[in-house]
Amino acid sequence: MEYPEPEADRALAAAQAKAVFADCLRQADRGEPVVVTRHGKAVAAIVSVDDYRALARLKSAGPQGGLASLAGGWTGSDALVTATLSTRRSGPRKPPGLR
Repeated sequence: MEYPEPEADRALAAAQAKAVFADCLRQADRGEPVVVTRHGKAVAAIVSVDDYRALARLKSAGPQGGLASLAGGWTGSDALVTATLSTRRSGPRKPPGLR
């Protein structure tokens, strides 16, 4: 999965992040991730717990998780998960010339 490069105003060197760690936590709590760099290269991000949990859920589902792995976290999503999981999957489609 590709992630966008961090914006310059949201990236801090590790020493800077250490010096203003409480501010970094407040920013992450507001839903604004803070990217931490080492020698100019992004190495970590401080994100809200909600963002972390969403990322962990997506990562655990893997590429085979399908739509049901993305559902959750909003009102009514349980019905979507149930409907998606109860739908029968069909096999791969054949090209028109091979039917």
